Amino acid sequence: MHKSRFLNFSRDYLHSAAKSNGFSYSRLESNRVLKDLSNQGRIDDARNLFDKMLDRDEFSWNTMVAGYANSGRLTEAKKLFYETPVKSSITWTSLLSGYCKYGFENEAFELFLEMQLEGQRPSQYTLGSVLGLCSTKGLLQKGEQIHGYAIKTWFDWNVFVVTSLVDMYGKCKCVFEAECLFEMVADRKYNAVWSAMLAVYSHYGYGYKAIECFRNMRTEGVESNQFTFPSILRACGAVMACDFGSQVHGCIVRTGFGANIFVQSALVDMYAKCRDLNSAKRVLGNMEFDDEVSWNSVILGCVRQGFEEEALSFFQKMRSRNMKIDEYTLPSVLNSFASMKVVQNAISVHCLIIKTGFEAYKLVNNALIDMYAKQGKLDSAIMVFSKMVDKDVVSWTSLVTGYSHNGSYEEAIKLFCKMRISGVYPDQIAVASVLSACAELTVMDFGQQIHATLLKSGLGSSLSVDNSLVTMYAKCGSIVDANHVFDNMPTRDVISWTALIVGYAQNGRGKHSLQFYDQMIATGTKPDYITFIGLLFACSHDGLLGSGRAYFEAMDKVYGIKPGPEHYACMIDLLGRSGKLAEAKGLLNQMVGAPDAVVWKALLAACRVHKELELGEMAAKNLYELEPMNSMPYVMLSNMYSAAGKWEDAARTRRLMRSRGIWKEPGYSWIETNSKVNTFMSEDRSHPLRNEIYSKIDEIIMLIKEAGYVPDMSFALHDTDDEVKELGLAYHSEKLAVAFGLLTVPQGAPIRIFKNLRVCGDCHTAMKYTSKVYARHIILRDSNCFHHFIEGRCSCGDYW
Repeated sequence: MHKSRFLNFSRDYLHSAAKSNGFSYSRLESNRVLKDLSNQGRIDDARNLFDKMLDRDEFSWNTMVAGYANSGRLTEAKKLFYETPVKSSITWTSLLSGYCKYGFENEAFELFLEMQLEGQRPSQYTLGSVLGLCSTKGLLQKGEQIHGYAIKTWFDWNVFVVTSLVDMYGKCKCVFEAECLFEMVADRKYNAVWSAMLAVYSHYGYGYKAIECFRNMRTEGVESNQFTFPSILRACGAVMACDFGSQVHGCIVRTGFGANIFVQSALVDMYAKCRDLNSAKRVLGNMEFDDEVSWNSVILGCVRQGFEEEALSFFQKMRSRNMKIDEYTLPSVLNSFASMKVVQNAISVHCLIIKTGFEAYKLVNNALIDMYAKQGKLDSAIMVFSKMVDKDVVSWTSLVTGYSHNGSYEEAIKLFCKMRISGVYPDQIAVASVLSACAELTVMDFGQQIHATLLKSGLGSSLSVDNSLVTMYAKCGSIVDANHVFDNMPTRDVISWTALIVGYAQNGRGKHSLQFYDQMIATGTKPDYITFIGLLFACSHDGLLGSGRAYFEAMDKVYGIKPGPEHYACMIDLLGRSGKLAEAKGLLNQMVGAPDAVVWKALLAACRVHKELELGEMAAKNLYELEPMNSMPYVMLSNMYSAAGKWEDAARTRRLMRSRGIWKEPGYSWIETNSKVNTFMSEDRSHPLRNEIYSKIDEIIMLIKEAGYVPDMSFALHDTDDEVKELGLAYHSEKLAVAFGLLTVPQGAPIRIFKNLRVCGDCHTAMKYTSKVYARHIILRDSNCFHHFIEGRCSCGDYW
């Protein structure tokens, strides 16, 4: 007879027998039916039968208590428990297990204590239930107390209890303790204890230890099952051990677990993480049932390998098959949009998220913020962020990183500060992003505060944070600090070396850049595209023509890196500095594609230095076409005309610029003192200390003239008399900033000035004399590089 029909028959028969009192059904059979009803979750039917039973025994009472407890009806379970005439260890464990299963830790531990006070000795199942609660809730201290009890009562030799202890320590992040317990097990023929240890290794990323454990398990002849295989496959995926994972796949097929949905899902995930998408898709295609977890793994695998369109195709198939879309599916899909920058499709998925209620999920919102930020849609990212009720570190970090990557550096720093004020501690990604913003804004004081906070926190650094620190210090002109961070890095990659190479080059120490390049090659690190930009920049600013030519040639021949516009621009700058304009012009003709704006700007700058008007006019006209709204070629050509005394041509160029609606970005300089940024424009009189600043300017000009400074009238761009020209030169923004620095920056500390445009030649000369007369280290960063003025010399090589 079919089981359900038998149960119905038994229940009805017993009811009728009880009503008629004409037949006494056996207690054994009643208990068996009672047990079956309880196991099926039919607690009310079981209670009806229990109430009508004429002859209840201990089994009957225990079955009902366990039935109520397992189904979560703990109040009824407790009431029946106290009505039970004879309570055994099983009775106590039945109620205790219910409290543990549903997370009522206080009631569970009170009952555990009461059980012992009543003289009942907990069994291995009692301890297993309590340890399971400790595992779920992460109650390490309670778990350790239970462990102590197990030792005193000799249960620490029981495999069931030891397995529960291994699981408890593992779930409480005590991997070493779990490992020690596992090693102490004398009889390890049981699969459960091996599976528990494997799960611990797998969960906490000890992939290679998990593989070794699995091998030992096989060597000792212990069979694997549907609980063992997912753990070892997860470990293989974590360390990308695809070959071993394939061997495990073979073992799965041989042992008959190939059709188990959990094992299949783990296989798909393993192959996807090991970047073997073909195998992942093959396993997915052989699955009898659609499993959204497996589909999510394939979609994520496609995104990680750059197959965004294929990821979207799988998502569309999920939708067409009416599969469940969950909070793990959507972030992967949103990541694919972030890479493809398909705005309209991304908005459609956002609408789907709102319709399906997933906008309440933090994981999905974080992915939306990241996606919109990577697409440059910061307004949309801010909108999602502002609507989030519960923001975590990922939420804040996604927006901070978005601001930084999109050039909104001030907003990135402000949001980082709000994040700290709100009590959210930044992760390493947020720290790296805000340090990048500090580098771009050259706010070294704030960058140093972040560095100090990082050191005091004891959080530890990461490669990305260390690289950001090196870049930040280098871009702020503190190459000594950049080098100090670099020397203390536990690991370095090509980005680390390149950051230092570029930093030294920008700070006018090109020969040091070449030395670090040699050290990098000696470590076996291969240079990349950016490394050669730094090297060629270093050669250009140090006038190392031979070395520059050698590096430029080695790019393709030795490392297979095709020179880009930036490399050609550096080479043209190098040739221009060396006065080889004909060779520079010839290099343009060697380019595979047409020269871009970066290349023409380098040539135009070289023409300005060597007063090659004809070639400069050609470069400027090409820039007019490539960047029609850029004022730079107009201004530079106009300056060249002015320097040559061709005032009418200079005026005509500026009229042409205005007629086309192009406006020159005003030049300004700034200096940070006491965490406040002070900004100056030419002939600026808006600063509160303007009287002191202008008085200091007069003092500076008088002293440096005595030291040999002669104003360079070629940088006075208006056709006026020499006295007016000299006054105009005296009040350039750079000179105002250095005067303010001399007034406010303590003696011995460097004066750090930043300028949005390139420093003019006259100001550059004046800075050299000022550094000598006042015995100060003046650091000026303009749009081209750093200028370190020390004792009347500059690190840049004086190329004007």
